Parts: sequence; C-alpha cells; structure tokens
Amino acid sequence: AKLSSHCVKHQKPKPQTMATAARKGFVGGNWKCNGTTDTLNALMDGFASAPEASNVDVVLGAPAIYIPQVQAKLRKDWQVAAQNCAAQGNGAFTGEISANMLADCKVPWVIIGHSERRAYYGETDEIVNTKIGCALGQGIKVIACCGEKLEEREANQTFDVIKRQLTAFADKLDAANVVIAYEPVWAIGTGKVASPEQAQEVHAFIRAWMTEARGAEVAAGTRVIYGGSVAAANAPDLWKKIDIDGFLVGGASLKPEFTAIVAAAAAPK
Repeated sequence: AKLSSHCVKHQKPKPQTMATAARKGFVGGNWKCNGTTDTLNALMDGFASAPEASNVDVVLGAPAIYIPQVQAKLRKDWQVAAQNCAAQGNGAFTGEISANMLADCKVPWVIIGHSERRAYYGETDEIVNTKIGCALGQGIKVIACCGEKLEEREANQTFDVIKRQLTAFADKLDAANVVIAYEPVWAIGTGKVASPEQAQEVHAFIRAWMTEARGAEVAAGTRVIYGGSVAAANAPDLWKKIDIDGFLVGGASLKPEFTAIVAAAAAPK
C-alpha cells in the first residue's frame, strides 16, 4: 500500500555548494539498541578527553529514549542523531516518533534506511524515501543508508541494488544535508570488512551514479561514508581511498576506540 505522507513542511535546509576538495570528514556512530544511563555517561566522559578534530563532523546515533541525556552530556563539538523517524508527521501513530518531534527537540540528524530497519521492520525503498522527505522537510539532516546482501554481491548484483536504493530518493540528494552511508550488509556486525579496494569501488560507483542522476556538483559535494565492522585497526586504510569520506560505526562506537576512528578521519588524504 502506498504511504500517505502527513509530514508538515517546516523549513528545508538550504542547499550549499561544496567542492570536492572541501568534503569534510564525517564519522557517525550507531549505538543501535544498546546502552544504559550509566554506561553511556561513562562512554561520553571518555570521549570528552579526545582531541578536537575541527575538520571532521562527529554524529552519534543514540536510542531515542537517551537522546536528551546525550544532548546534555555530549561534548559540544559533536552532535546527536536519531536512529529512525516516522514516515508520517504527528497523529494517531502509536509508538512512532515523528520528524516534527525530533525538530522540536532540536535533534539535528537522523539515520534512515539502515539495513536492520529494512530487514527486520519491512522498510522498503518507498518508505525510506518518504522518511527522508519527512526529515528534510523539518530541517533535519539525513544519514541515508544503502548496501547489498551477501547473496546479492555473490550474484554480481551489488551495483544494481545500490542504484535501486539510491534512485528511490535521488531527488532529495543535497550535499549539505544528506550523507550517504554505504554499508554492505554482509559486513555489518560480522567482523568481515570490505577491503579498502572493494569499498572504494562501490563508493566510486555511487559518485558516478550521482553525477548522472543529479549532476557533477551534487556528486562532488555529497559525502559518502563506509560502514560495516569499522574499527580503529582498519579505519586508516579505508580513509586513504579518495571516495571514502568517513565512516558509520556500529559496535566500535560503544568503545573508547571510537576516538581513534575519528582521528583517522582527521588525517590528510
């Protein structure tokens, strides 16, 4: 069934021009459904002592119930993200958190379309597109996820899958307000990581696709980050690749080593 979007328009972020050389590093953390008040406070205490990296945007995706705690406690040069938002605005949608509510609570970022949302909660490309529209319509920036399953990679369908997922929200790409996260599903939480060459190949495809779909300026300016068992040990080699603009980090974002991943993305290319 086609979703009706009840998202009330607010202010869409203004597009900005970004040259290739000006793509700022981006490191997102995705805490998923983990943490307690005490463990997250301790984690943020540890993060507070890490050196400032002014050339990297650092955004932590917290469970919704802990977002106010993170906003109050997190170091001020880092930002918080929601891990999801509703495909509708406010209304009779029990259990949902709308983009309107995130905007009201001054949450600047949201992760949309993560493979776990697609696999476990039935999020289709259409739903992902609707959610991205809701978020941008409320002035919230988006980390938009894409990635292929193992069987799709083995069947040489990686590019077809990525193109299908991205085409669904191609009209919403905006270098200043949308970050694309490529996360091969077979590498998420498995300990398997795409080699720097495998990741670069897909990132280069995404940038070429954006050039065709939205033009050279959007393609050059949009940050494309890699996720899938990113750790302090492999981040430096991944970062060296020209089209990898940072990371979306799962399990390691709940550990002190997250600061080393941020440091890797602060290094010159």
